Amino acid sequence: MNSNHNKSGLSTPLHYREGQGGGSATQYIELFSQCEAMICKHSAEVLNSPRAKAVADFQRLGFPSRKAEMYKYTDVNKLFAPDYGLNLNRLSIPVNPYDAFRCDVPNMSTSLYFVINDTFYKKEEQRLLPEGVMFCSLKEAAEQHPELVSRYYGKQADTGKDAVVALNTMLAQDGVFFYVPKGVVVEKPIQLVNILRADVNFMVNRRVLIILEEGAQARLLMCDHAMDKVDFLATQVIEAYVGAGATLDLYELEETTTATHRFSHLYVQQEADSNVQLGGITLHNGLTRNTTHVTLAGQGAHISLSGMAIADKRQHVDNHTVIDHQVSDCTSNELFKYVLDDNATGAFAGKVLVREGAQHTSSEQTNRNLCVTRDARMYTQPQLEIYADDVKCSHGATVGQLDESALFYMRQRGISEKEARLLLMFAFVGEVIDTIRLDALRDRLHLLVEKRFRGEMGKCQGCTMCK
Repeated sequence: MNSNHNKSGLSTPLHYREGQGGGSATQYIELFSQCEAMICKHSAEVLNSPRAKAVADFQRLGFPSRKAEMYKYTDVNKLFAPDYGLNLNRLSIPVNPYDAFRCDVPNMSTSLYFVINDTFYKKEEQRLLPEGVMFCSLKEAAEQHPELVSRYYGKQADTGKDAVVALNTMLAQDGVFFYVPKGVVVEKPIQLVNILRADVNFMVNRRVLIILEEGAQARLLMCDHAMDKVDFLATQVIEAYVGAGATLDLYELEETTTATHRFSHLYVQQEADSNVQLGGITLHNGLTRNTTHVTLAGQGAHISLSGMAIADKRQHVDNHTVIDHQVSDCTSNELFKYVLDDNATGAFAGKVLVREGAQHTSSEQTNRNLCVTRDARMYTQPQLEIYADDVKCSHGATVGQLDESALFYMRQRGISEKEARLLLMFAFVGEVIDTIRLDALRDRLHLLVEKRFRGEMGKCQGCTMCK
């Protein structure tokens, strides 16, 4: 790749425009208008069919200002205003991640897959999965199984409600498809590594579609990494459908760079007696905005949603969550913790919605935060919206600093102030890590978090890409 690209032209594989400002929404509308044929040519009909509505919704909505309640702590328009390269012509990236990248967690054997920017990397040999299970390119799945993919694609991610979702739907050409048939248990955890790779400031738009049919079980770990020292802007939309009695563990680990801006939308729909564990860990980033929307649509469904962010310098982490209890007898537990140092900014807005008729709901929401310095900023907004009378719901939030009496107690026993602070911060976030149901991953994260607090890069052993 090289930097002589024109974002609004059609003459080169990578489209890149330099030195032009203007409204950030307008430039994307112009881009799509000029490149629609190319975008559709290198995708599949199932992904192409919602684009017209997405464009209309995006034109109507525009990027939200900070006056919009949903994005009051993240300046979306400013972040999308710069010019980024886009690989609309699907230029192949000359790298074999299986040779160059090692992201193995000790004592946890996984089925390992890669996405380079927003393209699923297809390995020559077939990876062993139980019969009927598919883990592959979303574009490929949409071409080979259009009826299955079209039944679920774009049904939860409403382009009419969020401009970033509309933009992603407008531009996304590929991603990941994960399908587990009825009653099938995927014993081996699956690890998906998303690698950002470019030599110009670059934008990627990827989709992930997860379908677990009735009684199916699977565990998925998604890791985000950035190879190069350029500005990256990544949008991601994940839609997960969890059938009756199915179990899904989905963990996301972000270890990118301070020049990476990440906008991720995760939608989960659960049917009766399903069990879902969601965990989001932000260890290294520039700016991160995560939106999670869980719909409990069947009686007896349970969701455990946890998140953790460690940020310093001028890093920014914003989590927005909604847990929608639509029917009776469902449970939800939500726990988010932040540790903010230097001039870092954190935000958490979490809503638990209990609809009329959703009796016997049990829900607990907790957000606790540490501001290590006076310059760190944390904004928290836990919310309960309840329209049923026979429920058990609680929520709470705290923002504070390290316990001075605990620091004094530890120093009295010969522990240095620096080490005492590290130990207290490590203990503070340990509760979130302990919610993970994969023992080996939980142990690995304890180590990575300790390294993060000590200022060490927590890259995986043998990873040649991150050196």
